[in-house]
Amino acid sequence: MTPERPGPTVPTATYRLQLQPRFPFGAAEAAVPYLAALGVSHLHLSPILEAVPGSAHGYDVVDHAHVRDELGGEAGLRSLARTAREHGLGLVVDIVPNHMAASPRHNRALWEVLREGPASPYARWFDIDWDAQGGQLLVPVLGGRLGEVIEDLEVDGDVLRYHEHVFPLREGTGKLPLPQLIDAQWYRPVWWRLARTELNYRRFFSISELIGVRVEDPEVFAATHDTLLRLLDEGVVDGLRIDHPDGLADPEVYLRRLDTATGGRWTVVEKILADGEHLPTAWPVAGTTGYDALRHVDGLFADPAGAEELLGHYRLFAIPRGDRGGQWASTVRRAAYEVVTHELATEVERLTRVASRLCATSPDPALRDHAPWALRTALRELLVRMEVYRPYASQDAAEVVTETAAAEARAAFTVPEEAHAVTVVRALVLGRAGEGPGLEEFRARFAQTASALRAKSVEDTAFYRYVPLLSANEVGAEPGVPAVTPEDFHAYCARVQRDRPVTGTALSTHDTKRSADVRAAISVLTQCPQRWDDVLAEVTRADGDAPDPQLAWAAWQTLFGLGQADEERLKGALLKHVREAGLHTSWTEQDPAYEEAVAAFVSEGPCGAPGRLVTALRDELAPHIRANVLGAALVQLTMPGVPDVYQGTEGEYRALVDPDNRQPFAPQRTASDKADLTRAALLLRRRRPEVFGASATYAPLAADGPGAAHCVAFVRSGEVLTAVTRLSLRLAEAGGWHDTSLPLPPGRWADALAPEREYEGRTRLADLFARLPVALLERVGGR
Repeated sequence: MTPERPGPTVPTATYRLQLQPRFPFGAAEAAVPYLAALGVSHLHLSPILEAVPGSAHGYDVVDHAHVRDELGGEAGLRSLARTAREHGLGLVVDIVPNHMAASPRHNRALWEVLREGPASPYARWFDIDWDAQGGQLLVPVLGGRLGEVIEDLEVDGDVLRYHEHVFPLREGTGKLPLPQLIDAQWYRPVWWRLARTELNYRRFFSISELIGVRVEDPEVFAATHDTLLRLLDEGVVDGLRIDHPDGLADPEVYLRRLDTATGGRWTVVEKILADGEHLPTAWPVAGTTGYDALRHVDGLFADPAGAEELLGHYRLFAIPRGDRGGQWASTVRRAAYEVVTHELATEVERLTRVASRLCATSPDPALRDHAPWALRTALRELLVRMEVYRPYASQDAAEVVTETAAAEARAAFTVPEEAHAVTVVRALVLGRAGEGPGLEEFRARFAQTASALRAKSVEDTAFYRYVPLLSANEVGAEPGVPAVTPEDFHAYCARVQRDRPVTGTALSTHDTKRSADVRAAISVLTQCPQRWDDVLAEVTRADGDAPDPQLAWAAWQTLFGLGQADEERLKGALLKHVREAGLHTSWTEQDPAYEEAVAAFVSEGPCGAPGRLVTALRDELAPHIRANVLGAALVQLTMPGVPDVYQGTEGEYRALVDPDNRQPFAPQRTASDKADLTRAALLLRRRRPEVFGASATYAPLAADGPGAAHCVAFVRSGEVLTAVTRLSLRLAEAGGWHDTSLPLPPGRWADALAPEREYEGRTRLADLFARLPVALLERVGGR
C-alpha cells in the first residue's frame, strides 16, 4: 500500500521532471532526496501512461489503462510515490485528454477501429469523419503515391505491413489481390502529403501522428481516465496538469467532469492566454500552467524604449518585408493565411462541410443558398482575424469573433452579396442561427480549428519570422509589445492573488523556445541596442556569408543568449528555426542548398572567430545578465501562484528549443547564487505556506530616490519581502543607486540567504543590494 498523502493538497512549489526511457521512475526516485532538500513540495511528472515505445516525451499515449512499462510500470510509479511521501513530497501528473498516438501497431483501440470500422465499440473514441473519403479512414504513412510504393506493401496473415507500419485486415479480405484488398479495408493507406488536404480525422494541430480523442463522450472519458482517477483515489497522485485543453470540444464541460471525478484536486491547465485575456471564471481549476506569469516576469526586465530602438536596428539590418518579419501584426496575419490554407486545409474543409450541411438542412431560409466556397472563404477570413486561441461556450463569442473582424472579412469578397456568407458563419459561431446537434458540432469545431490555427501561425511560424528580440518570442508572450511596466506587473499580481491565488507560474518549461536564463541574457540587449548594432556591424564585416540577414540576426542573438559556441546545439536550433519560419525552407518542402548554407554559416560565423565578438560583449554585460537572471527567478518564486521549477533551472540553465531542453535530469551540484536563492525561496515557501497561499496578500512597495524606477519590490502577507533590480545597465549608466532607499514595513527584516544581515526602516538600496542585485527578506521582529 502507498502511505497516506501528508500535508496540504495545494503544492507550495512543484518541480518538473521529464520522464523518458533514459530517465524512468527509478531515476526520479533516486533524485527525491535532492529535490526534497531543494524545498519543493511536489514532483511534477511528464505523462506517465503507456506511450509509443521509445517516446522521449510521453504525449503520444497509446493505452490509458496502463502506466508506462518503459518508465517502470505502476510498480515503479508506486515506489516513487512512497519514497516521495517519506521525504514529504507529493506527485502532480501531466495528462493528455485531447489526443492519442495514431499508431495502430501500439494503440489497441485504434487497431480495433481499423479492423472493424464504425461498428467497433472503440469507434466512438476517435474524432473521425466517416462521411468523408468514402467511409475509409485515411492513414497518411506512404512515402510516395500508392502506385509508386505498392510493392512495399505486404500481406502477412491477417495484417498488412508497410516497412515499420502494421495494420489489421478486415475479416474475409486477406486473400484478395492487393489493390482490391486495400479498397476493401475500413482505412486507406495514402501518401503522407495528402494529410494536408484530405485527412478525415481530427489531429493535434497539424501532426497527423496524433489522432483526436472524443473525451466529451462520458464513456470515453471514463475509459481514458479510470487509471488516473484510481491513482488519485489511492493517494499515489495528488494533482493534475491538463495538456492542451483548447483542443477539446468543450473544455469547461470536461473540466467540470474532471473536477467532480477527482473531488476537486489541485489542477492547472495549459491554457495560453492572449494579452488582456483572462481564464474563464467558470472553469473549476486552480489556474493555468503559468505562461501568463512568464510573459509578465520577462516583460518586467525589458526596457520599452530600448526594445523600440532595437526594432529599428533590426529593420535596417535584416530589411524584412512588413508581413514576413518586419511588423508583428502583419507577420501574424500572413502566417495565419498560410497555415489556414495549407497546413490546416483539411480542418477547414471539414468545418466547411459541417457549415454547408447545417445551412442546407436548416428550416431557416436565411441560411440557405450559400455555396461551400463562400462559406469556406468566410471561415478563413474570420479565423485569421481572431486574436485569442478560441471562443468558449460560457463566454460571449461576440467578444472574440467581433463585428469589426466580420466587416474586414466581408471585404475579401468581390461580389458584396456573396459576402453575406460572413454574416451567416458569424451567426453560427455566436449561436444566433441554426439549431440542434449540427450547430453544437460546428461551434465546437470552429473553436478547435481556431486554437490550432493560433498555435501554428503564432508560436510555430511568426515567432520564427519576427525576431528583433528573441527573448520576447515565447509561448504566451506578445513580441509586438515586449516590455511590461512595474505598474502593470503589480496589477497582474494583485489580480492573480484575488482571482486565482494558487494558479501555476513558470519561467522555463519543456515547450519554451529558450530557457529563462537564455531569455534573461537576450533581454539585456534592450538596454544597449546601439552596442548590439555596433557588434553586429563588426561580425558582418568579419563574416558576411549568412544565407539571409534575418537568420543572421537570430543566430547572433541565439549565440549571445547561449553564451557558448556549441556548434551542434546551435545548428540544431537554427535549422529548426528556419524550417519553422518557412521563408526559405520548411519541414515538408526542404531546400537542401539553403540548409547547407545555414550549417556552414553557423560553423564559420557564430562558432568561428566572429562569434568571439558576440561572446565578448556578453562577458562585458555579465553583471547585468546576472541581475536579470536572479531578478526573474526571485520574482517568479515569490509572486502570487504556485511556482513550477523546470528540471535543472534551480541553477544556471541555458537551453534552446526542444530537444535541447529535454535532456535527462541531472542534479545541479555546482554552487551558484541562483541555486542558493532558489533553495532559500523554496524552503521559505514550504515552511510558511500561509504567507504565499490562497489567503495571502500581495502589496507593491515603492522605492524613493533617483533610482526608484530600477527597483521592483513587493510584500507577501506582511511577512516576506522581495526586492529586485530592474534594468541594471541603465541604472549603472545613470551612476547607480545614489541615495535611493526602500521604506521597509515596520519590524526587523532578515536576509533569507544571510540571516545575520538585518534591516529596519528606510534602507539604502546600495546597502540592500551590496552582495546581490536582489533581496529576499523575512520579518523576524515585531511590527
